[in-house]
Amino acid sequence: MIPSKADIKLIRSLDNKRARESTGLFVVEGEKLYGELLKSDLVVYKVFSRDEITEEMMSKISHLSTPSPILAIVKKPIEKNSQKPLVNKLYLALDSVKDPGNMGTIIRLAEWFGVDSIFCSHDCVDIYNPKVVQSAMGSLFRMDIQYKDLKEVIQSCRPDIPVYGTFLTGDNIYNETLPEGAMVVLGSESFGICKELAQMVDKRVHIPSFSVETKGGESLNVAIAAAVVCSEFRRSSVLKPQKG
Repeated sequence: MIPSKADIKLIRSLDNKRARESTGLFVVEGEKLYGELLKSDLVVYKVFSRDEITEEMMSKISHLSTPSPILAIVKKPIEKNSQKPLVNKLYLALDSVKDPGNMGTIIRLAEWFGVDSIFCSHDCVDIYNPKVVQSAMGSLFRMDIQYKDLKEVIQSCRPDIPVYGTFLTGDNIYNETLPEGAMVVLGSESFGICKELAQMVDKRVHIPSFSVETKGGESLNVAIAAAVVCSEFRRSSVLKPQKG
């Protein structure tokens, strides 16, 4: 399919969140991602292949610095009705995570570790941002991700689901016996978990540094912190003695 002037204008506009919201569309680029897309339930609106158009044209419509062989315009899925979090399920709550690469990586690792759902505060980066789509590597098409008021999400966990939060101070996560299910709150790259949500957390944990030097970084990247936390929750549940 040869893109028309209207197609080019549309594709370029989808770099902007407002355009994605008004059209209900987003862009997927790359052969691997397109293959993952075809395995999902998402509806493909239009597809453009480098074999059918010129390299110059692909460069004109691509959101990447190096154009990929294929670009698809995809319809955003209809948002699911929110359900109360369930006992013995692992959830992530992301407070003001703004970096697209971090968001995409968190989505990817959340699928790897079997996280049930990701709840994002309304000021988090849009998951259909082209950079998020690329870094999520197909997990975006399969994970349940919802934008919610995190205060309401945490409140809905009461009293059955423990709420953990990652902080610069707190109990060493490597010394904790973690439950199979929980709501884990992760804060923004710059400011951490906001004060209002911090007051709602049941258990504060931190990932200690093992560096001999004290002049290193003050905190971990939020995506790396998410990976460590999810890994520890899963390790703890596997090592937990089985009843009977």
